[in-house]
Amino acid sequence: MDASLQAFARHLQVERSLSPHTVRNYLSDVRQFIEFLSTRQPPRSLAALTYQDLRAYLAARRQINRKTSVARKLAALRTFCTFLVRRGVLPHNIAALAPTPKLESHLPKFLTIDEVFHLLEQTSGYTALELRDRAILEVLYSGGLRVAELVGLNLQDLDLAQQLAKVRGKGGKERLVIIGPQAHQALTLYLRVRRELLTPDSPASGQDAVFLNHRGGRLTTRSVARLVEKWALKTGLGQPLSPHGLRHTFATHLLEGKADLRAVQELLGHAQLSTTQKYLHVNLDFLMEVYDKAHPRK
Repeated sequence: MDASLQAFARHLQVERSLSPHTVRNYLSDVRQFIEFLSTRQPPRSLAALTYQDLRAYLAARRQINRKTSVARKLAALRTFCTFLVRRGVLPHNIAALAPTPKLESHLPKFLTIDEVFHLLEQTSGYTALELRDRAILEVLYSGGLRVAELVGLNLQDLDLAQQLAKVRGKGGKERLVIIGPQAHQALTLYLRVRRELLTPDSPASGQDAVFLNHRGGRLTTRSVARLVEKWALKTGLGQPLSPHGLRHTFATHLLEGKADLRAVQELLGHAQLSTTQKYLHVNLDFLMEVYDKAHPRK
């Protein structure tokens, strides 16, 4: 099983080009399933897996995990079983027919335009770290980046003359994001002092990274989440804020500004239009305005 796990890890990293965070979660979920198999009577090998084993595992997880966690574990096992079928270990994907737990639909939280402007205008300072934080918030809101895309930015990915940046999204897919005038200014100010964060002891990972921590290494997604939360609290927003919340805000404000849905899909890097459509909740006033302008029986 160890050999299969190592091969699966390479498959996720090389063939699927998944992020380190996703690979880590998938491997953790698969290891948990394998540990469960060892408790079955008799203990199961991967080649002897049955649909009943999978159902028993999922039933056990439902007792202690939320539906979202169970759904993620099932997704990991579907990918793992597909991999085992390709390697000839299993004759068919036993996880393919397992029903996904029905999840509640939550509308994404977002900030109003006034709240965003207040946050960005109050995020100030002149140290390298303060200028970095301002640039991060501006770039997240300006380009609608995922936090993993932001921390993965390298200096060579920036085209400041064209106000563009190349990011690598889910599945290693590349796309261009826009760095608006305010984000461009904040990023330029930060890049002028970025070298102050580098030291002779800085890790090699920070040499090319755009956004650095205080030791000169590449920022992590958790570090960005913490600094976004810190500035939201410090500027008195009155509600929790995450990097993904700024991405939601970016999409919502574009649609409120009557941007084309498919253009927003491209900017966000969504593979399916249905993923972008959840932002059409925007607000009732906007929807009523569109209805009044477009419906013939207004």
